Amino acid sequence: MSKSNYPHIGFIGAGNMASALVGGLRARGWPADHLWLSDSNAGQLAGHAEHGCRTTQDNALLARSVDLLVLSVKPQVMADVLRPLAAIVQQKRPLVLSIAAGIPADSLERWLGGDLAVVRAMPNTPALVQTGAAGLYANARVSDAQRRLAEQVMGAVGLSLWVETENLIDAVTAVSGSGPAYFFYVMEAMIAAGCRLGLDERDARALTLQTALGAAQMAITSDVAPAELRRRVTSPAGTTERAVMVFDEADLADIFQRALQACADRGAEMALQLGAAD
Repeated sequence: MSKSNYPHIGFIGAGNMASALVGGLRARGWPADHLWLSDSNAGQLAGHAEHGCRTTQDNALLARSVDLLVLSVKPQVMADVLRPLAAIVQQKRPLVLSIAAGIPADSLERWLGGDLAVVRAMPNTPALVQTGAAGLYANARVSDAQRRLAEQVMGAVGLSLWVETENLIDAVTAVSGSGPAYFFYVMEAMIAAGCRLGLDERDARALTLQTALGAAQMAITSDVAPAELRRRVTSPAGTTERAVMVFDEADLADIFQRALQACADRGAEMALQLGAAD
């Protein structure tokens, strides 16, 4: 694709996730001068300018200049950021892609004047190391070409997949959006348990993290489900079986179900709260 055929992409908010997406796009050949970033903090923009991206502290200038408008500011300030841009966005008609948690597509549309193509994305923090997982939802005004563009952006830092109804974004939040914290929690518990068994903290940490990496890589590359992989390493009357029996006695599966349900419920509550601004 020639340089002139690359759409201009603008990020309102130049924090960690926006920076990761910009870095992923540049690594995949996106022209730096077709990537725009705006932020009230000039320090957030300096590194991007050095790499040839277009930077500004004027959200209106950015909105006038891009084909895809990525919203990456904090959810609590989203309404105040978007309302002043409504007239410009109505004239320019970009695809709007939000990576902010909790704000429904119809609220984003309303703050920008309505009748817009909007995609909501729920990324996760491993996007910062190019191994993210994101769920995407498109409203009815998003074209096939715009879907492909949204996929390109989110796919620049990992896996992206579509959900057909917006409420499923809460499920994505529960599984992958918040999911890294669950794995970190398990790692934390395993390291602590290893130390109580006599390992020093450095060795317990190294063994735990490498085991987590190896297990994930096996699950990703295997042609069987994780449940089968677990069975294959759980020999009858062996050491692993004894540990798994403790998990089963504690009903670990139910604990995870209740935890993810609580996460999804909170996502739905946040959507009601954050999307209610007039």
